[in-house]
Amino acid sequence: MLPTPPSSGDLSKKFVYALTVIYTVRHTQSMNTIEAIAEPHRRLILDQLRLGERSVNILVGSLDLSQPAVSKHLRVLRDTGLVHVRSHGQQRLYSVCPETLVELDDWLAPYRAMWRTSLDKLEQHLNEVQTNGDEK
Repeated sequence: MLPTPPSSGDLSKKFVYALTVIYTVRHTQSMNTIEAIAEPHRRLILDQLRLGERSVNILVGSLDLSQPAVSKHLRVLRDTGLVHVRSHGQQRLYSVCPETLVELDDWLAPYRAMWRTSLDKLEQHLNEVQTNGDEK
């Protein structure tokens, strides 16, 4: 739920309100993105869409899900900005929105760096253990 905008003419209150709304919307979208891809069927749908644009019927045919289930998952993915939909005649075609994935990738970057550092330390430790074991 977004905060109520200030009714007074105080510019500083309007500025704080604007920042709060921006933070709330972005934070909520980020959390929704993570929650959306946490569901295994949605990841399968994203995997299918990564191959190219697909209709609901094509997705139903390639997944072990009913049409209503696929539509429900597509709605969540669309609402979180992970997929884009366009009309083509009677069909609605879905495709991956890479921009949202780039934002998620940017957020994950520090965690990947942390893992690389930890794995480098582990490799160094294992090499030292092996070297010390060879010397005996």
